[in-house]
Amino acid sequence: MNPGFADLQPYPFERLRGLLADVRHGGGLPLIDLSIGEPRHAPPALVRNALIDNLDGLGRYPKTAGSDELRAAIADWLVRRHGLPEGAVDPARQVLPASGTREALFAIAQCLIDRAPGARVAMPNPFYQIYEGAALLAGARPLYIPCAAAADYQPDFGAVPAAVWRDVQLLYICSPHNPTGRVLTLDQLKALVELAQRHDFVIASDECYSEIYPDDAAPPAGILAACRALGLDGFERCLVFQSLSKRSSVPGLRSGFVAGDARLIERFLLYRTYHGCALPEHVQAASAAAWRDEAHVAASRAIYRRKLAAAVPMLGGRVTLPQGGFCLWLPVPGGDDPAFTRRLYADHHLRVLPGSYLARADGGMNPGAGHVRLALVADEAACAQAITRLAAALND
Repeated sequence: MNPGFADLQPYPFERLRGLLADVRHGGGLPLIDLSIGEPRHAPPALVRNALIDNLDGLGRYPKTAGSDELRAAIADWLVRRHGLPEGAVDPARQVLPASGTREALFAIAQCLIDRAPGARVAMPNPFYQIYEGAALLAGARPLYIPCAAAADYQPDFGAVPAAVWRDVQLLYICSPHNPTGRVLTLDQLKALVELAQRHDFVIASDECYSEIYPDDAAPPAGILAACRALGLDGFERCLVFQSLSKRSSVPGLRSGFVAGDARLIERFLLYRTYHGCALPEHVQAASAAAWRDEAHVAASRAIYRRKLAAAVPMLGGRVTLPQGGFCLWLPVPGGDDPAFTRRLYADHHLRVLPGSYLARADGGMNPGAGHVRLALVADEAACAQAITRLAAALND
């Protein structure tokens, strides 16, 4: 048995079920669930239509590398979205479709970590738990980089000594960050890319929330743009992971991609050929249609903006508008986030996720403690009602 299993911790939603299992809710209120970041906006018609129109693909084994059409659509999108020169992303060598970011983010660690003694995988803390599980099952130790309130929830990469960076083989970053909503600037990304070149580690940049942001004139920067700004036209040691789940409100499609360093993509393709996780042809066709269209993305982004803009003032200055994504990272009265979560469920039939479940205690401090994460994924009326209930709980 893989010894990493012994160090895996229960998934946050499993812990949440246990926390609320004995809580009785009253008042006859309908449940509003803000605990999970599952987009509930209507899937775009163009995706539905492309799925239906390409069902004949069910009669063929799909290629792990994906179709030329899908890889070209992804490469074109990356160039448009990040202001890269035409042809800057080679669809044949620098793009690989994936079954959403979750699968690819886990698999990349299994592909890249050499299991040498002392191997480390760095990640922000709080974090998407896939990063930690991927590190442990690849035979590496996690290195937690805190995103504390005192640092405006930004990861303190500068606090990691050079001697520790030398043991890091893979760095996961997430911008916009789940759960805090903070964004890494282009200058911060450039500094990380330079760090990766200096210490010879790979950056896995999880950018699945990048298309939900408050200002059309200032979309979040990405790791590929940082590479180009530094003259690294081959995106050396850098990979971006992206998904249609949040961008296009199709979490059930399980479609995303990894792009960047051609040398890493080549090895990852070989790994995935054995892994057996090719996207079905009808999913590839629907994905290509989604990547080529921005109108549905802008419409969905506008709904998130309205929900977030309405919620923040109702919470009385306790939270700020996220720089990206659809989550609010709320400090709770008294600092006991599991107890506050139980009270919200019992008194207001509102389900949220304790922040301490999304982080690890390291050096005596859990940077997620004292917060809850609210995912504003429900419709506007339900989100407004949820925030009204939350505001009442905060004022109890």
